[in-house]
Amino acid sequence: MKVYLETFGCQMNELDSELVRGHLESLGYRFTPDPADAQVVLYNTCSVREHAEQKAYSRIGIAGKRKEAGERLIVGVLGCMAERDGIDMLRRYPQVDLLCGPGELDKLPLLIDNVARTSRVSIDDRTALAGNKSRRSATLGAAEDSLEALDLGRAFEPAPDGDLPATSAYVRITRGCNKFCTYCVVPYTRGAEVHRPPDHIVDECRRLADSGVIEVTLLGQTVNHYLYVHGDAVDGAGRELPQVGPGAAAFAKGGTAKLATRGQKVTTFAELLRRIHEEVPAIKRLRFVTSYPRDFGDDVLDVLAASPRICRYLHVPAQSGSNRILKLMNRGYTVEEYREFIHRAVTKLPDVTIAGDIIVGFPTETHEDFAATVDLVRSLPFKNNFIFKYSPRPGTTAIDRFPDDVPVEVKKQRNNTLLAVQSEVSAAVHRAWIGREVEVLVEGLSAAARADNDEPRVAASSARTVSAPSATKVELRVTSRGSATETLTPPTPRESVPTASRARQMVARTQGDLITFFDCPLDVTPETLRGRILRLLVTGSGSLQLQGRCITDAIDLT
Repeated sequence: MKVYLETFGCQMNELDSELVRGHLESLGYRFTPDPADAQVVLYNTCSVREHAEQKAYSRIGIAGKRKEAGERLIVGVLGCMAERDGIDMLRRYPQVDLLCGPGELDKLPLLIDNVARTSRVSIDDRTALAGNKSRRSATLGAAEDSLEALDLGRAFEPAPDGDLPATSAYVRITRGCNKFCTYCVVPYTRGAEVHRPPDHIVDECRRLADSGVIEVTLLGQTVNHYLYVHGDAVDGAGRELPQVGPGAAAFAKGGTAKLATRGQKVTTFAELLRRIHEEVPAIKRLRFVTSYPRDFGDDVLDVLAASPRICRYLHVPAQSGSNRILKLMNRGYTVEEYREFIHRAVTKLPDVTIAGDIIVGFPTETHEDFAATVDLVRSLPFKNNFIFKYSPRPGTTAIDRFPDDVPVEVKKQRNNTLLAVQSEVSAAVHRAWIGREVEVLVEGLSAAARADNDEPRVAASSARTVSAPSATKVELRVTSRGSATETLTPPTPRESVPTASRARQMVARTQGDLITFFDCPLDVTPETLRGRILRLLVTGSGSLQLQGRCITDAIDLT
């Protein structure tokens, strides 16, 4: 049976889809990139951003047309929309055959089998939703959650013949969220924070490295909340199990020390990073998203400073520059605390790059509130901020508590103003890298080069020059406790380049996640550089990218 799987939203959803794919493939299902060629169509959905949700509904509508035309098709909705809407979705969208929440994805094969065997299957046999179990409070309750088997059962097979092996991968270290921001549905759809045993995480990184992965991104809704208390959750054989997070008190000053005085061994987020760095040296780049500013200790910054393969990149959403709005959002920190954290990070890690998220037009936001947000963005070295207009989301606290009283036109105006301010700040951050040498992980040919390679090739000896295309699409994945994936269109360098070399333009990323374009050396095949770490000299910049020149005598290009 052929399966088509489409993913909407954040990096957490991308990882969920990867694990679902591996699970189904191990059971004999085959995947196709063409939905028209599939007998099972699955949509892994996100509820945090309206745009992602509307795209999912559009796909569900298209699938419904196919079923109306007489096709035998199984349609499944996975993820946050399934969890939030529950069985009401089956009533409103009769073309949907099954629902599977993000905490029950290990049950997906059974749901598909139930639907495939009979058309008269009960709702209970078509749904796997956490429901009232999603806010488990007992530490041992996490042991009842079989989702860990999905992570442990991850496929590590080499790439199929003819395919290039994956060089980057996600690894989940926590699930769920305990923050309850008023604009966010994630704590209700993904449940309470559940932390995986550190040995499971290190082993997964090691197995990924053995399969050719050199860059790992650790995922968590609040990733720096990782804290595993050893001995609190074990099975009958003494093996450690996932456990619900210890709560806010553990992150207060001296919180982990108090646990230690009780004789309990604790693995903090800083210690987990150190373990992966030291025990899996084949991982050349270790990243993590998304961080929460209030509970980000100096111990993590010290590990980053002492560990050259951990990327100096922090995605730490501020969401607003107004203390009044932050309080309404239930963010749990002040603007002053956010600024103090950024100051600590830049002091300990002078080459760190900072990114974040901002919501404009939150209910009751005044001109003064927005001006405070503009001031925050202007005054801190953000390489970028992902800026969103507030939209009420079903299932959140804000939709019931606050009227959506900021007019749409005002939201648009504030969004555009802040984008312009961020563009100026980003340009300054990127400009500061000119003249420096950087290590980059090569992703492949740039979009401009791929397009140019489809056109008639100009002889290499031609002296004619042309301006590079004005824009190239670069997908920037965004995660702010489940925020949507966006595609931005930053400008390609406007310098004149030989037509022949433009077809060899490569795109790469620095440790600090700065997009960098460079020309592949003429004596090297571009395909051989994909997944390689090279040294470049930065020769130019724009608001969203660097330009560089390959330092051929500093690396082995053979």
